[in-house]
Amino acid sequence: MVADSITELFWISTLLIHSLMLRFFILFVVILVTLFAAELTQPVQTAVVLPWTEALARISAGLITLFDSNVAAYGKILQSTTNGFAVSIEAGCNGIEAAIVLIAAMLAFPAPWKHRVIGILAGLTAVQVLNIVRVISLFYLGQWNMKVFEWAHLYLWQALIMLDVLIVWLVWIRMLPPSSSSSDVPPPPSAGAGVRQATAP
Repeated sequence: MVADSITELFWISTLLIHSLMLRFFILFVVILVTLFAAELTQPVQTAVVLPWTEALARISAGLITLFDSNVAAYGKILQSTTNGFAVSIEAGCNGIEAAIVLIAAMLAFPAPWKHRVIGILAGLTAVQVLNIVRVISLFYLGQWNMKVFEWAHLYLWQALIMLDVLIVWLVWIRMLPPSSSSSDVPPPPSAGAGVRQATAP
């Protein structure tokens, strides 16, 4: 009887965990699609995407001038004043898509809103700091070797940015209070509970 009770609770817990995972996945996809659709609208492009992309170019140029004065930013273009090489920060390179994935994951995961807001703000900072490193590194890689630039641009940095999103999300989950991620999962049966069930008339 004890074994049957434990087995029953095990299956109940398993089904509940699976339902929570399914709920997270559905919410994640819905939020992700909604945010991506909103990003593509003209008002969001004008008010958010383009201003941030231009700010990213200016920030990158400002950091580069700390050790190299031969750089200028024009809108979303970062250009060397020495050889004329320039990179244009386009969609997919401004960190917004990665930020959307992170925001969707944090909103879909069961957590207090306070921790969601803190996690999103900290996560966006981490993503954009790494993205600035990406822009600056590609700016110099392009001047050195275009084949290396293309490989780093299309493969290496894409993977690193998404890995950054995953790491930030996992760290955020680990820092949540225990009740945020495990309150809906029933605790495992104690030995005492099993004994009482076995001896009940």
